[in-house]
Amino acid sequence: MSAILITGACGQLGSELRERERVFRSAFEQSDKSETGFTKIFFTDIKELDICDQEAVNTFVQNNGITHIINCAAYTAVDRAEDDLTGALKLNGFAPGYLAAAMKSVNGYMLHISTDYVFDGNGPLPYREEERTSPLTTYGRTKLEGEKAVIATGCRHNIIRTSWLYSCYGSNFVKTILRLAIEKESINVVFDQIGSPTYAGDLAESIIKIVSLSGNIPPCNQEERNWEDYIYHYSNEGVCSWYDLAYETIRLAKEKWPEESGYRFNCKVLPVTSDKFPAPAKRPSFSLLNKDKVKAAFSLEIPHWRSSLEKCIRNMKTQDFTT
Repeated sequence: MSAILITGACGQLGSELRERERVFRSAFEQSDKSETGFTKIFFTDIKELDICDQEAVNTFVQNNGITHIINCAAYTAVDRAEDDLTGALKLNGFAPGYLAAAMKSVNGYMLHISTDYVFDGNGPLPYREEERTSPLTTYGRTKLEGEKAVIATGCRHNIIRTSWLYSCYGSNFVKTILRLAIEKESINVVFDQIGSPTYAGDLAESIIKIVSLSGNIPPCNQEERNWEDYIYHYSNEGVCSWYDLAYETIRLAKEKWPEESGYRFNCKVLPVTSDKFPAPAKRPSFSLLNKDKVKAAFSLEIPHWRSSLEKCIRNMKTQDFTT
């Protein structure tokens, strides 16, 4: 029997995984080599499990027979982190190590979510996994420490770096743009920060495939584990600026949401440079991720960001995106 712990279950990615619980369990049980094939999935947030408490993590893993962990929990308030190094380091840096050490003790497997902010954004080409990291922010530095902590434990693991995450759930750029588009006649959005957004629903589906393949392989020699203990990059295909993403968000909302929804989107999106939005944390100007490795390892077909944004906007019609 397998038991999966998903942390940060109330966040964007955790919520998307929860929505796909039945699909996840089915995929996992089909690939499970054990005799029972039965899978338990535990969705936790800080109320159920404080992953910054190492003893609490160990107790939860032991008491519930956890064999796999998907760590979606993170301190993602990029600007606030500049004044809260302790908080960011506890959740982004130390906690992943606690989770990984617990998996090491039971010979389990862990998938950890990281970020494009481990790069400085000065490169001319999409970043590959093996390229030198040089984070500009406390958020990026603490997330990099989390990667190192996971690796240092020696547990079976994969790390996925992603970028510009959005979803129907939680707080994110897309939902903020929709709210502002209803409230204002025009909004300014930076056009000199380049990357690719990631629809958390797409990432969740890819995680299900990765974990159902990776996590059910028993310990074996290194040649047979050629995809394990790797860092992978994942975002939607294509490239855009935050301005492009905002413009397309409003355009799709106008197109996909009927007038009876009560929302009117007549807001103009104006491109501006980053210096018009001074912030405590400097964002990378170019953080596009190369996805060749993850596509080859797991035979993934990653959707283009425009088609995924359209899917998310369509789903938002029945949800309160302003929360």
